Amino acid sequence: MPSKSRRKNPKSESRAKSPVKLPAGGAKPVKIAQPKPQKSKPKANAGTGPRREPAGPSEGQKAPDFRVTRDGGTHVALADFTGKNLVIFFYPRADTPGCTLEALDFTRLATSFAKHNTKILGVSADPQKAQERFRDKHRLSIPLGADEQMTMLNAYGAWGEKSMYGKKFMGVLRTTVLIDARGLIAKIWRSVKVAGHADDALFAVKTLIKS
Repeated sequence: MPSKSRRKNPKSESRAKSPVKLPAGGAKPVKIAQPKPQKSKPKANAGTGPRREPAGPSEGQKAPDFRVTRDGGTHVALADFTGKNLVIFFYPRADTPGCTLEALDFTRLATSFAKHNTKILGVSADPQKAQERFRDKHRLSIPLGADEQMTMLNAYGAWGEKSMYGKKFMGVLRTTVLIDARGLIAKIWRSVKVAGHADDALFAVKTLIKS
């Protein structure tokens, strides 16, 4: 007689495939738990968009006109520097370490800039009185503009979004602009590093004169 085909028991088959561990002493086999697949975590920087460049003029363009209050209570305007080169350095806050060093460096080199037909102007959003205290405390010889309404800062792209300790806020972006005697922007420095910057600006003026 033909032998009957035996049906496989699916439960016994699954037990056979499960990894087991046979302990010593003839104890019952213990099933080893399989590790669960872990979901991959998104990267911390995922979704971070490109850094936005501040709006403002470009090199070769006509310098935006301005008129702001300066230390001493008078006003300073672009028209005051007609026929001369002008270096404007925008700094975040008067009498802070980086801004003080920058202002002192430009004061130290003011005579050298003057020999190359170039004036210096510092500008921040500080009020006039704060600029005067800053000037007197560090004996600064360069004019300091008080752009409390941020009109000039915005026109030159020196006002925008900043970040500190993970928090974002609006403030002065450390920027320097070199304007030639024709009133055109010859060079712009963005995200300025203070150390040696005044010397770099003087070198750019010398190069401009020779060209």
